[in-house]
Amino acid sequence: MTSELDHFDICIVGAGVVGLAIACQLSRHPLLRRHSLVILERESGFGQHTSSRNSEVIHAGIYYPQHSLKARLCVRGKHLLYEHCSRHDVAFQRTGKLIVAQTTQAGELEQIADKAAANGVEDLRWLDFRALQELEPAVRGHTALLSPSTGIIDSHRYMESLLHLAQQAGAHYAPYTVVDAVEPTATAYQVQCRIGGNTEQESYRFTADSLINCAGLEAQSLASRIAGLPATCIPSLYLCKGDYFSYTGRSPFRHLIYPVPEKHITGLGIHGTLDLSGQLRFGPDANYVETLNYTIDPHKNIHFAQAIAPYFPDINANRLVPAYAGIRPKLVPAGAAAADFSIQEYSAFKLPGLIQLFGIESPGLTASLAIGEHVAELVCDYLG
Repeated sequence: MTSELDHFDICIVGAGVVGLAIACQLSRHPLLRRHSLVILERESGFGQHTSSRNSEVIHAGIYYPQHSLKARLCVRGKHLLYEHCSRHDVAFQRTGKLIVAQTTQAGELEQIADKAAANGVEDLRWLDFRALQELEPAVRGHTALLSPSTGIIDSHRYMESLLHLAQQAGAHYAPYTVVDAVEPTATAYQVQCRIGGNTEQESYRFTADSLINCAGLEAQSLASRIAGLPATCIPSLYLCKGDYFSYTGRSPFRHLIYPVPEKHITGLGIHGTLDLSGQLRFGPDANYVETLNYTIDPHKNIHFAQAIAPYFPDINANRLVPAYAGIRPKLVPAGAAAADFSIQEYSAFKLPGLIQLFGIESPGLTASLAIGEHVAELVCDYLG
């Protein structure tokens, strides 16, 4: 006679910043706070990939197409994030950000300003050459946009706070847990796992009423292990690597410095960001890769310096040293227009309670609590 399996109302797979934010929002939702929740993470700890290998920027919501999930959730998430940091002792700074245009880029900068306004970003300020020089003497540009609501955050402390709040509300956290298969049943999802470190693993099965796949770089792989899910529901994954270089010595900037994105490149261009200690770093670039690889070629400092020179002419390539690299889960190949976040619910495929998140790249950190709100409402429609 087989023993009865453990059961949870909700299972979240992936303890990156988005998975933890979803857990936090679910645990605080008035209709869901009494539901049991487990968070599975295949690594030894939370946020070890995309969530901890980014610029740690709190974005304003400037660049994204109007009505897109990225635009809506970034603008909403920014306000939630600043509020969360203030309330839960997470270090942050409203550094402000400058988007710097050269003489031939004034039109592109106007388009960025129009897109920001359409997204509800109403605090941008125009700076002419003289105002730019007064604000940032080391920066060169014809004109610039100042975004005062852009900032930086201690992302590790933020994720730590999310996990603490979820656990405080009763959530279970299970690192070193790999999901091998998911079998939908008539009433729930049966989840087959391996738990423990690499040397000592054991099998574990449980059931959950709702399954949330926010496994980041592994989301498509996990989706392929859900029985009954049509392959057409799983978008392609493209790995996009971004390297960061630290700038040795004192930072010449007080704000984050971004160029106007060039039309033929992926991302926002190699920009200058600060951490909470004032350390300046430049990045990321964007290169599509086939496998996870976080090594950096130190000789790329020359390429970085060439990209930085238009807005920081005093850049010295010898002061650029490799810092870290990150991998973004893109949904489109190189050269294609940027894709929106993909947050899917599967009732139409007779898989109610299954929610999957794909392509959660920048501004995922900023949008994380708003994504959590959105997913909580989907779960509430099913369980609440």
